Amino acid sequence: MRKSVALISAILLIVSVASAQSAQAGKAGLLSALEVKKVLPSDFFFSGQVAPVQARNSAGIRFADKKLFLIAMVDTSGYSSNIAEKYQGMLITEAAVSIGGSNLPAGVYGFGTSPDGKFNVMNMAGEQVLTVATETDSAVAHPVPLTMKEDSGKYRLYLGRKHVTISH
Repeated sequence: MRKSVALISAILLIVSVASAQSAQAGKAGLLSALEVKKVLPSDFFFSGQVAPVQARNSAGIRFADKKLFLIAMVDTSGYSSNIAEKYQGMLITEAAVSIGGSNLPAGVYGFGTSPDGKFNVMNMAGEQVLTVATETDSAVAHPVPLTMKEDSGKYRLYLGRKHVTISH
């Protein structure tokens, strides 16, 4: 009798945890590192070349309509210098978004920052499709290459101390 009660309790606990995890998986907001890892490609094609994606420097958003926004740094060490200078990461969005007040349609893009403080988005051919100014957050004590924070229904994409705002 005790074994069957323990077994039933264990099954209920597993079902309860699985239900909580599946409910969490559909929740709008920043994706957990595990959620990002499940959908992030391991390599990224851009401008005729393929680069490994840096999962440790990635982030994602699930919007209320369940559409995803993924962004990650890539290893451009094998790229030609003219591509590596302007291209630092990949951006995949299933929904149209606003980045720094400029509209970006759903699609697959490369991104980079320029020395003059601009966040640049390029299509798969390497052509620039969006440029916005970044803001500097000097309160960031320990900057990392890429992170994202929620800010009143919008999201701040940080590249070190510089950031842009993303909304849907």
